[in-house]
Amino acid sequence: MTFSTAELCDTYSGEHNFQIADSLLMSFGGNIIFSGQITTLKTFEDNVLIKTILEEKVENRVLVIDGGGSQRCALIDANLAVTAINNGWQGIIINGCIRNSALINTMAIGIRALHAHPLKSHKKDHGDRDLLVSFAGVNFKKDHYLYADNDGIIVSSTILS
Repeated sequence: MTFSTAELCDTYSGEHNFQIADSLLMSFGGNIIFSGQITTLKTFEDNVLIKTILEEKVENRVLVIDGGGSQRCALIDANLAVTAINNGWQGIIINGCIRNSALINTMAIGIRALHAHPLKSHKKDHGDRDLLVSFAGVNFKKDHYLYADNDGIIVSSTILS
């Protein structure tokens, strides 16, 4: 993967309408740079639908989870990160927390989340998929393109690279 969000901003800022996420999310996982088309999920302190989605075989996709900003439990753990990797997910963006962060940091996936938290989530099977979700100053829409690196996260309705 060879792009930088800074270069994408320089190249496309006058031509494309893209959004830049507020710097709220911490970087986890071994892949600092990742991109792909967005799949969205809105859920609160419940990771049943997250597991279901990450079990789908995909190509060049990023899962964006609006977890309501909860910092009371983790939505992603090392097992779900392995599931994501094995099924082709490039990254996960979470308005919420992860756990097993030391192990996840050794894995070939990019993850952005608010924090790490040791408590696992509930299993209630609540949530909505493929809706517009908004956090970090960005509207994340299904099939839009997301680019992430150390400088930030960019979301565009069209491919930028």
